Amino acid sequence: MSDEEHHFEAKGDAGASKTYPQQAGTIRKGGHIVIKARPCKVVEVSTSKTGKHGHAKCHFVAIDIFNGKKLEDIVPSSHNCDVPHVNRTDYQLIDIAEDGFVSLLTDSGQTKDDLKLPTDEALLKQMKDAFAEGKDLIVSVMSAMGEEQICGLKDLGNK
Repeated sequence: MSDEEHHFEAKGDAGASKTYPQQAGTIRKGGHIVIKARPCKVVEVSTSKTGKHGHAKCHFVAIDIFNGKKLEDIVPSSHNCDVPHVNRTDYQLIDIAEDGFVSLLTDSGQTKDDLKLPTDEALLKQMKDAFAEGKDLIVSVMSAMGEEQICGLKDLGNK
């Protein structure tokens, strides 16, 4: 046995992976997939027959869940694809700062100040107008692969 002490570096998370593997042939329309290192929602899947080299291929057409870009990928149906862990969390909106960041209230009573306003113009206008009217708003935040973005808005009624 050695007399040395072992020191472990503390990490912020539990080491959970940002993705998990799933067989390409089991991914359906409406599901999620990672294409070109971006989390995407599948909008179209087509499967080709097995050719003379033996693998059926799945052709995925998907839309990036954060920037809306259309991406495509072709994968043998028996191979594994990365599927992102996508979470949706609701927070109460406290404030909209001048610098484009929002202040949100978590369920535990803490404030979350690291999220920017949504890039979707319609959602941004709806959010700013409702906040200016003094309404209590709940925002839905989608997170996947270390990225977060406001994707929805609910009105709790007037204060």
